[in-house]
Amino acid sequence: MAVIYLVRHGQASWGKSDYDELSTTGIAQAQHLGSLLIKRIGRPDLVIAGTMRRHKQTAEHVLTHMGLSAEWRTDPGWNEYDHQELIVRQNPRYKSRTYMMADMARTLKPKEAFQTFFEQALDRWVSGVYDHEYQETWPTFRQRVDEALNSVVNYQMDSAMVFTSGGAISATVKRLWNMPDSEWRKLNRVVANASLTKIVVGRRGMHLSTFNDHGHFEGEHRRLLTYR
Repeated sequence: MAVIYLVRHGQASWGKSDYDELSTTGIAQAQHLGSLLIKRIGRPDLVIAGTMRRHKQTAEHVLTHMGLSAEWRTDPGWNEYDHQELIVRQNPRYKSRTYMMADMARTLKPKEAFQTFFEQALDRWVSGVYDHEYQETWPTFRQRVDEALNSVVNYQMDSAMVFTSGGAISATVKRLWNMPDSEWRKLNRVVANASLTKIVVGRRGMHLSTFNDHGHFEGEHRRLLTYR
């Protein structure tokens, strides 16, 4: 039996010009998670990270605080969908980040307004009606994440850690639970930063053991709990 731990990256820089960079909170999340993981799961046989900066930064901080060498294999199959493209396809005027932020600010609740808008953008992408407009369609995204997971399973290992994003983790859970596409967004919305999702691989295939475990951000560390 083998175990795969999917680690969502720490909080990125929402609202900044370069989203793909861990925030101060994101770094603290990764460091705290790493300090606990060495006792919890020990030394993984295999470490994989997507190629996005937030994946690599999370991997570096987690592994260093586990007392391990910050070394991993990279696999772009674990990269997130292009959220910028989804935003622009939903509202072409939002190609200007400044315009979008100003538009959200006028609602007086910019984070809530953006969440509502972005979920509409996700639904548009998943619907399949507008596939011709996207560089990567929802089925293509889902297929590459499936292939990335299959490649991990094919390694001869007892345990693996994968540093990735919430969308990829949610797509994996959707696959293992055989959920309809329309339910995927509900999973995607609740995946906490620097959370753990555990997959057990045995003779009968893959089974989801734990989804979105973020108990390490409870109690005295609750200030570190974020979702975006």
